[in-house]
Order: sequence, then structure tokens, then C-alpha cells
Amino acid sequence: MEMKMTGKKINDKRTWVMGTKYLLDFMFFSGILVTASLPWSIRLIGRQLPYLLTCYEETVIIYFVLGVAAEKLLWELRKIFGTVLEENCFVQANVNSLRRMGNWSFFIALMAVVRSIVYLTVAMGVIILVFVVAGLFSKVLSLVFEQAVAYKEDTDLTV
Repeated sequence: MEMKMTGKKINDKRTWVMGTKYLLDFMFFSGILVTASLPWSIRLIGRQLPYLLTCYEETVIIYFVLGVAAEKLLWELRKIFGTVLEENCFVQANVNSLRRMGNWSFFIALMAVVRSIVYLTVAMGVIILVFVVAGLFSKVLSLVFEQAVAYKEDTDLTV
């Protein structure tokens, strides 16, 4: 039984899709600015949180590496989102992107553990957990997408 989408549902879907696209774009481009400004922003924030300045170089390096990893993760997500906009998301490129997103998520969790050696906060434990779960989710989702791509390719050959 096939359901047809009404004009309102299509517009609602388009609103969510475009809103998410703009949010991803904002996060990606603002992330570049934040990562690039770390040497200055750490000093500025260090006026209020002096412990950041006790290990200034280590803090800048760790957050820079975390920023680059987050940017790589967002880049992969934006690539996947491009296929969503094209309404062709079950492709091998998305399987590869999801695998890389899992790798970047695990890397971010590992770097957060390293950061915790410099100074430990409760929030960092939460961040580590979130990125481990995100890594696992991305890896499992890549397997699901891989199977969907195989089914799609098989169906395309049949028709």
C-alpha cells in the first residue's frame, strides 16, 4: 500500500531538510573560524579560567586537533547530506563517509581522553561517551547502508 505525500508534508520535509543543511553549513564554517582563532581565544578565555593558561600550548594543540577532527566529521556529514538533497542516499560513497565518521568520532573520544590527562572535568567524561556512541552508531549505520546499497544495486540490475 503506497502513501502519497501531500503538499504540506512535502513542504514540512523540505523545511526540515533545508533547516538541517543550513545548520550543518553554519557549524562547519563557524568551526573553521573557532579552530583558527584558538591561540587568541584560549588567551581571552584564560582571563576568566586561569587553569587554561597553565598548560597553554598543550591546550591550544589539543583543541586544535579536536577542532580539525570535528571539521572532518562535519565534512563527511555534509557530503552525506548532499546525497539526501539529491534523493539518492543509498550509495557506496555514503557507506565510506559513515565509516570515516565512525573513525573520526573514536579519534575525538581518544583525544578527549588525552585532554583529560591535562585537566579533567565531568563534562569531558560525557563528551567521551557521546563520541564513542556516535562512533559505534556510525559504524553500525555504515553496515546498514552497505546492505541497502547492495539491495539497490541488485534491484537496479533486475529492472
